[in-house]
Amino acid sequence: MTSSSNPIEHSFELAAARCQDLTPHVYRRLFREYPETQATFRSEGSEPVQGSMLSLTIEAIRDLAGERRGRFRLIECEVSSHDAYGTPRELFVAFFAVIATTLREILAEQWSEEIDAAWHNLLSDSEAIVLQQQHLVGETP
Repeated sequence: MTSSSNPIEHSFELAAARCQDLTPHVYRRLFREYPETQATFRSEGSEPVQGSMLSLTIEAIRDLAGERRGRFRLIECEVSSHDAYGTPRELFVAFFAVIATTLREILAEQWSEEIDAAWHNLLSDSEAIVLQQQHLVGETP
């Protein structure tokens, strides 16, 4: 397996070598840190939805951290659709941080300063996208 020079991509590669499926880890952390989110998912049968949601988010993250070919625009679309579900925008932004924290926990000693700096930049970029969406629809942050 060739290692990516992009620290975000590399963090996902390292995690994949240690963990077959991030989904249960990410959602366990999300539900622990934000218990109100658990009510937004059915009690049974929500695993495929969670897996799909995480997969799309990871695609958007990888594009945002990389070549920005357009998949990161999914973030803008999902902000609007999650507004319709009544999801607070702060919670939408927090999901990205939950993914980063989960990766950091899984990677342990493999989490480097370079990966940490890249994730801090990405979290800032994703928050800016969400705030820009607020401005576009005339809301106050």
